[in-house]
Amino acid sequence: MSSQEQLEDWRQLALRVETEVAKAVIGQTQTIRLINVALFARGHVLLEGDVGVGKTTVLRAFSRAIGGDFERVEGTVDLMPGDLVYHTYVDAQGRPRIDPGPLLRHGERLVTFFFNEINRARPQVQSLLLRAMAERTVSAFDREYSFPHMTVFADRNKVEREETFELASAARDRFMFELNMPKPADPGIRRSLVFDTAFHDTEGLIDRVASGILPWDRLNAIGAQVQRTVRASQTIERYVLELWEATETPQKFGIRLEGVDMERLILAGASPRGMSALLRAARTVAWLEGRTHLEPADLAAVLTPVLGHRIFFTPVYELRRAELSEALAAQIMDKIAVP
Repeated sequence: MSSQEQLEDWRQLALRVETEVAKAVIGQTQTIRLINVALFARGHVLLEGDVGVGKTTVLRAFSRAIGGDFERVEGTVDLMPGDLVYHTYVDAQGRPRIDPGPLLRHGERLVTFFFNEINRARPQVQSLLLRAMAERTVSAFDREYSFPHMTVFADRNKVEREETFELASAARDRFMFELNMPKPADPGIRRSLVFDTAFHDTEGLIDRVASGILPWDRLNAIGAQVQRTVRASQTIERYVLELWEATETPQKFGIRLEGVDMERLILAGASPRGMSALLRAARTVAWLEGRTHLEPADLAAVLTPVLGHRIFFTPVYELRRAELSEALAAQIMDKIAVP
């Protein structure tokens, strides 16, 4: 089988994953697509949204569809770094025992790792998780443990401020996407979520999803093949470089935001790592659409979730980040001439 045929077979499997997940979670088509993009672009996701919108359900549905093992950790103020690595307890015979913790117990079968309310965990815990995300390894018990297929999903508690530790900007940069999972707006979907009792049974919803659709242990290889196959023309390359420059000096391109002094807005634009993530995600979007070349629409589809948290504002505007980052991304796409 040629590489093109293999990629097409995988594309059909990836699209089937989206179809299966949509059986458990309705009204979240864009969120499902972007999570799928992150999986094949091999990036981690910071997932945001109100309590009870289905963040855990969508991740469990993805985990069931792609196979491998799923692990969930709850962020608490008393959680320590060691709690991710090992678990101590007294057994039935009264003897102390040490067992592998949530990061280690699954070994290389760990595919989906969900850290709930990451900003409730102390910075030391966040740092350990960030290393695991970057290197997909952890050292413990005089050896190194590897989880090469792991994708980390985390969400933040945005309601409460007491006993929380906000992620540093450099930490958020480790996440490929920062996704907002909104409440569905469609009246029919809202009615189904409230009155259709099938959506009140989470376990029943997960059971709807076909299991093990993908050979999860080949995600890295297929993701790398997608990146090698999807090409960017010189015109698209120039376009991307202009997008990058617009994140650093938006006023140069005539970008204006109401009530904002554009000369004082930007502290730092997107980093090379951020732009690399943008291209990886855009190539994956193009592949899912059945193309082997990039188009401007592929970049537009992922610009806000990739770069929204990677453009750093000065302190006077940082408190308005949620509002300004989305508006700035929209202006960048509007003002930079599309090839």
